[in-house]
Amino acid sequence: MALLMGTEPAPPKVPRRPAAQQVNRVPKYRKIKDELMHGILSGEYSPGSCLPSESELAKRFGVSRVTVRMALDLLSEAQLVDGHQGKGHLVRNLTAIQDLGRLQGFGEIMAPLGVAARSQVLGTSQVKAPPEVAQALQLERGAPVIRIERLRIAANLAMSMDISFFPLDIGEPLLGLDLAKVDIFKLIETSLRVEIGFADIVMDVVVPEQAVRDQLGLDADETLIRIERLTYDSRCRPIDFEYLFGRADAHRFKLRVPRW
Repeated sequence: MALLMGTEPAPPKVPRRPAAQQVNRVPKYRKIKDELMHGILSGEYSPGSCLPSESELAKRFGVSRVTVRMALDLLSEAQLVDGHQGKGHLVRNLTAIQDLGRLQGFGEIMAPLGVAARSQVLGTSQVKAPPEVAQALQLERGAPVIRIERLRIAANLAMSMDISFFPLDIGEPLLGLDLAKVDIFKLIETSLRVEIGFADIVMDVVVPEQAVRDQLGLDADETLIRIERLTYDSRCRPIDFEYLFGRADAHRFKLRVPRW
């Protein structure tokens, strides 16, 4: 067919690639960081050991040393490695850094490190509230409460053991939810639709009982951090009283304190 005067043929349409065929645009340094992080969390690089040198990593991944340094900087920011002049990058103990100015669950604390957290439920039961629990939850002495024991795990390392007590209207619904994969705070807010307000926290250092020591793999005379936490809902009702036993080598705390 003849073309009309003054018109140009339309350029041929280039078919779009299906989404599955789109080019993977993840920067190389992030891929290197992810692979090294996997090696750290899986135990391939144990705490105290050195990562391969920058030259070895550059050769291994086929990139420049600048790209390798960018990956190592991300690991340093996540506090998984420390750089030492002349020694390379040493792997640190995995550490949960808790901001005492914020009320967070264990999974929320570990998320910025890119580390998946989970719980091993050691036991659930309905018990008579011990005196200190009844007082904290503003219940009559011996009133029934739900007790939940969990081991908090990140990168296959048992970092803390939690013993929690709840009033029946909070604790009983929790027993039917996914306590292994989801933080209890999140379950309370999303599944029970209870708004959490604030918590009172007391911390000390103790020599734990045998059961706690066994779960966390501690030596007989090794101490740990005990956190006593009483959480309230937005109406100032106490809804969760718990003892959190954390390994001293796996927890750090920070708090901004005003001058006046």
